Amino acid sequence: MQGELLAALTGIVGLVTGVVAGVVASSLFRVRGTERPAPAAQRKDTNTLPSGIAEVLSALPSSAVVLDSTDRVLRASSAARAFGIVRGEELVITELLTLARHVRRDGVIRETEIEVAVRKFGPDATSFAVRVAPLGGTGLVLVLAEDQTEHRRVEAVRRDFVANISHELKTPVGALSLLAETVQDASDDPEAVRRFTARMRAEASRLSALIQDLITLSRIQGAEPMTEPTRVDLEALVADALDALSMPADAKGIELVSSGSEGVTVLGDEGLLGTALRNLVANAVSYSPENTRVAVSVEVGETSVGISVADQGIGIPQQDLERIFERFYRVDAARSRATGGTGLGLAIVKHIMTHHRGEVTVWSQEGAGSTFTLRLPRPDNRGRDAARDNDRQEAAQ
Repeated sequence: MQGELLAALTGIVGLVTGVVAGVVASSLFRVRGTERPAPAAQRKDTNTLPSGIAEVLSALPSSAVVLDSTDRVLRASSAARAFGIVRGEELVITELLTLARHVRRDGVIRETEIEVAVRKFGPDATSFAVRVAPLGGTGLVLVLAEDQTEHRRVEAVRRDFVANISHELKTPVGALSLLAETVQDASDDPEAVRRFTARMRAEASRLSALIQDLITLSRIQGAEPMTEPTRVDLEALVADALDALSMPADAKGIELVSSGSEGVTVLGDEGLLGTALRNLVANAVSYSPENTRVAVSVEVGETSVGISVADQGIGIPQQDLERIFERFYRVDAARSRATGGTGLGLAIVKHIMTHHRGEVTVWSQEGAGSTFTLRLPRPDNRGRDAARDNDRQEAAQ
């Protein structure tokens, strides 16, 4: 990714250098065509920005700075000033100033990476890929700095994801291998074979769930919001989710109840919304003690529809609330694995809601339970209601 970024910067520098060279050549031609040398006051204009270059620099997406022969800033983009690379008419990054002087002296283009502490954008340093080049032998130097902080963050997330998924896949695969060896050694003991094969089925089911979650996450992650959503009946959606979790809930004596969904519809993808709701109900059942209640309620507001899943479980510590929607993040890793969770359920819920132009929020208190709410934009039913009323009137006539 860094190579691609530097290649892009090379193209930008080439473009700007070509424009400047043309402008400078034209200026020199006009000067040579005169009979008398220019006054000293006019010769100082060689340290001013040639006509047309300012417009080119203003169109660049990266931070751009042009220095004259005395290291004075002739032109700086708004991004360069916002990031603190330029203050007034001074380039304040010592490393960049040193590079610019070397480039002016020998005419060799130089590239580097720097980090700048920018308080305005947060406590962390901003990383830049920098390219410094001369402009047409005029003594002017162009400094281009491309913010690559986001690229680095994405790469770090990608590395963490690969490491996490490798670990998550390794656990059930290793367990299956070990159990297979154990079954082979216990082939003359039918009871042991039944016990170990049951554990093998559980591990295989966990592996299958993990793979399915990965497929779902890859399908919805980065997807554009839907352009043609369909109308989804929330009463049926809630009923399907509760029915799917009825067996594990009954096994723990957990009561599943619902309210407020009658006659309420939203616009979206029924399959994805069902996945999001089932994930929330499954978490509520998994992290609730026996003989408690999990309630799913629907509330219609002026601009949105909220679907809440409330439990009476162990709750989530405050310091973990901001991270629970991260992939593979677990508040209690040992308990999550014991319940068969993949660590992707809430990440999938978050991406599904983004896909629907909605959001997911959470309230939780340790020992008092948690409430997750899916909030979706409220559909405009006025057109449908008007059409239905017209149909009724025509049928009555």
